[in-house]
Amino acid sequence: MKAWAGAALPGLAPEDRARLDALPVQTLPRGAHLFGPGDTAQGFAVVLSGRIEVSLTGPSGRETLLYAVEPGQTCIQTTLGLLGDEPYSGDAITASETRLALIPAPLFRTLMDRSEPFRALVFRAFATRMSDMTQLLERVAFTRVEARLAQALLDLASEGVVEATHAELAARIGSAREVISRRLEALAKRGLVATDRGRVLLRDPAGLKRLADAQ
Repeated sequence: MKAWAGAALPGLAPEDRARLDALPVQTLPRGAHLFGPGDTAQGFAVVLSGRIEVSLTGPSGRETLLYAVEPGQTCIQTTLGLLGDEPYSGDAITASETRLALIPAPLFRTLMDRSEPFRALVFRAFATRMSDMTQLLERVAFTRVEARLAQALLDLASEGVVEATHAELAARIGSAREVISRRLEALAKRGLVATDRGRVLLRDPAGLKRLADAQ
């Protein structure tokens, strides 16, 4: 079994690193569901490659992307669940093929109690994630929808094309699908994008960047 803990969690004592390296590494396909509202955290996932997206769905069915977990990052909801016995309130789904190791809850708590390096890694990653969440709230509260949408398109584009539905874009920026549809139509009329089913072509990335920066 290939060792992973040394690279993913540096600074651990050799015996702790050996215990983690003995854990199985899972490879999950895109679209795998990891947890949902009301579930109890069973362990601490260390993402080795890929991406997990955590979203929240309101009573109306509107979905908002809270954050993504990539290598070197942690899931706030999992940390809260393991440290404070809080159930999950969001959904976690793999956005691409993902390799991860799951540290069982008892081992996680043991390492938090006895390993200062492990404890520091968890809290440092948690603090970084909380800062990201604060920035997300600020963007949703104070940044215009057009600016958030323009930035999302630039972030998601691969060779000038975004493969995403209007609902997926709405979830990413904390808006509604109908709003995104209207804003994309307006951007298309201005020559900034062209839309197709599930695809957005960026015709003027520089113009989108100016729109994103204008806020």
